[in-house]
Amino acid sequence: MSSTALDSFLNKSLQDLKENGLFNDIDQLESPNGPIIKIAGRKLINLSSNNYLGLATDQRLKEAAIKAIEEFGVGAGAVRTINGTLKLHIELEEKLAQFKHTEAAIAYQSGFNCNMAAISAVMNKQDGILSDELNHASIIDGCRLSGAKIITYRHSDMEDLRSKAKQAVESRQFNKVMVITDGVFSMDGDIAKLPEIVDIAEEFDLITYVDDAHGSGVLGDGAGTVKHFGLSDKVDFQIGTLSKAIGVVGGYVAGKKSLIDWLKVRSRPFLFSTAMTPADAAACLKAIDLLTESTELNQRLWDNGNYLKKGLSQLGFDIGESETPITPCIIGEEVLTQKFSKRLIEEGVYAKGIVFPTVSKGTGRVRNMPTAVHTKEMLDTAISIYEKVGKELGMI
Repeated sequence: MSSTALDSFLNKSLQDLKENGLFNDIDQLESPNGPIIKIAGRKLINLSSNNYLGLATDQRLKEAAIKAIEEFGVGAGAVRTINGTLKLHIELEEKLAQFKHTEAAIAYQSGFNCNMAAISAVMNKQDGILSDELNHASIIDGCRLSGAKIITYRHSDMEDLRSKAKQAVESRQFNKVMVITDGVFSMDGDIAKLPEIVDIAEEFDLITYVDDAHGSGVLGDGAGTVKHFGLSDKVDFQIGTLSKAIGVVGGYVAGKKSLIDWLKVRSRPFLFSTAMTPADAAACLKAIDLLTESTELNQRLWDNGNYLKKGLSQLGFDIGESETPITPCIIGEEVLTQKFSKRLIEEGVYAKGIVFPTVSKGTGRVRNMPTAVHTKEMLDTAISIYEKVGKELGMI
């Protein structure tokens, strides 16, 4: 018999979420995650994917994955430190280091794992971490796991960061202090002020840590936010995912060889979790090759992003301060956000509502992500549906 205390907690909590527009229904795709998806027998224009460059369905990546399965099997068979390190993993890490302009790189099973691994392997209870208040949940969890003192600074507020960095260092309370930021903030699309962050870090001898999950493949001709600002030799940790612009799954940390050597012997997800599959590693290798050879997909992504932004902005939607193709339509109230998203889906545009805890309460939005493989016709249709639903709900 199940616990009555657990049943009571779950039933009440779920009901509260539903009443406040915070419960998320999970949809089942009946198709690949491309620019058009199929859900419950209906085809919809997909504006909710992080498949920025369309590589998740690219034939060249599929062929690379199939070839790797035939040669190496479907799984690595062990953790990396025993006998789960395939030559594909080494090739991927070498190519990632070249791609990110660093001495070395280490691959993990997910981007979330990277932040859990890297932060806690270097920082501890005798240390302090300066963290942007809008950093990703995986950064927050990684900071908590490290046991370090977490000092939150106001979002992209460099005066607040400098003040708190000065206070932390001059307190002599910490052995070392790290500053952590997302490169691109995924819910708003704005870019971290990395030049200013690096200047503050150099002034106070801070360790610099940039999670570039939404910048890799997007900024810096694809190489990411750090490359965009020409700071590859100034940032200690470059974190990235292989599941967004790269189109597969996994993550990586890039930096100095000594850092990567340390992570290989002290980061727990690397030590205690089976290595990424051969197919995933091979597909990631192919994706990085494609990004290195040409910026065509990157340019198409930006063209489509600017096109959608212009269309929605001209209709009167609040698209915030996005500096990237990420295009939020900020609505505010959670129930209205969910209603707006539901109507868009009913009309043929899959654009999910994003509410607390992914964003702060009262800042609900529909997050739109045009990709390199959307056509202008698809985007025109989406813009017209936004206009229809916006007028219907009195939003424009």
